[in-house]
Amino acid sequence: MKKTSVRTEPNKRDTLNRLLDVARQEFSKKGLSGARIEDIARGAGITKQLIYHYYGSKERLFSAVLDESSQRIMAELIALEVEHLAPTAALRALLNCCFDQYRDDPFLGALALEGIRYHDANDTPRNIFADRSPALAEKFDNILKRGAQCGEFKTVEDTRLFLATAALLTSGGFTNHYSVSVLIGVDTRSAQGMQLWRQYSADFIISSISLTPTPV
Repeated sequence: MKKTSVRTEPNKRDTLNRLLDVARQEFSKKGLSGARIEDIARGAGITKQLIYHYYGSKERLFSAVLDESSQRIMAELIALEVEHLAPTAALRALLNCCFDQYRDDPFLGALALEGIRYHDANDTPRNIFADRSPALAEKFDNILKRGAQCGEFKTVEDTRLFLATAALLTSGGFTNHYSVSVLIGVDTRSAQGMQLWRQYSADFIISSISLTPTPV
């Protein structure tokens, strides 16, 4: 008897992972308004009806993509092992990690910028980024307090303000690529520009609170 080939469908988690990966690329390249559900479905190898079944709308799919990216980047930062390092070295390692996430992910800068536009224009519900931010602030706070106690740092009164400033500076060459590139005269997405901004942004942030000369 001739055997019949049975195609095994991937489980739901595999399907969702593949869908989110394709959607992430489409939203990064074309933005929320330019991305088409039909193209995302075709790239993921599923029907657009299945996308609507899972997420209900393109906007909710986009929110899921933002949540998945936020979960990944926040988890990496929070789990970064820097507690054994001296405060200045620990802070630099954390700042470099913030930068490297954008450097190593070709879609993250555009996706973050599109996410900013989306949240600014819509009354969006609480998300993973907001939920995980306190844990990241606590990680920064522990480093800053250790630095103040041992005389490396000035006392930082508001860790959340410091964290927000650090996040804007380290990611600025990617999320505000044009303006930053024009102002410094180097393309911040080139190898030279990324190395320049990675070093300068970390030095600038550390020097703002340092009580000792910032190591090069």
